[in-house]
Amino acid sequence: MLGVLWEWRCLAAGLTPDPIARGLWNGTGIAYVGFATWMLVVLRMRPDGALNVLQIVSAVIATDVGAYFAGRTFGGPKIAPRISPSKTWAGLIGGMIASGLIFAGWAFYFRSLMQTRLEVFNAGTAVDGLGPSPWTYALGGALVAVVAQAGDFFESWMKRRAGVKDSSHLIPGHGGLFDRLDGLLAVSVLTGILLLLSGGLEAIS
Repeated sequence: MLGVLWEWRCLAAGLTPDPIARGLWNGTGIAYVGFATWMLVVLRMRPDGALNVLQIVSAVIATDVGAYFAGRTFGGPKIAPRISPSKTWAGLIGGMIASGLIFAGWAFYFRSLMQTRLEVFNAGTAVDGLGPSPWTYALGGALVAVVAQAGDFFESWMKRRAGVKDSSHLIPGHGGLFDRLDGLLAVSVLTGILLLLSGGLEAIS
């Protein structure tokens, strides 16, 4: 979080010379990055929290991989060439499919995990339709891909406005931490908002 905030501050310095506007940008960064980080910590504290965090991280990675290969393979129209010239609609669809498949796989895993626990504590009793629906999870994974790409576009817009190629050079050959975590931050923020609206955080002390 601290590393991303440092990079955000550097980008904000290039976005505007006005100290008030720069302060607003920095405040927005603290709220945005801080909320996303808090959300990951909260998820980790839940039952099966490590699996929940890994589920989100794996879907974001799948989005990047699927988008890269689909974009390179099919090419086609750009989504927003002025912001990110390499992003195509084919890449977005590829990312949505890859993330959806990953989420569907997690649904089957959670079903198996719940069934195993049920057998341990209830002497083999089975319940039909136990666990999340793979189809519903697949749609959720596709939504994760869209949000992750939106986070990527947002960071690309900031960099273009600031006149830089990478958020920093902390990771040789890959840019900065913000470059690697832009999609994860956006997905974490959305997850936190959905949990707050649904009351899903009330069970955490």
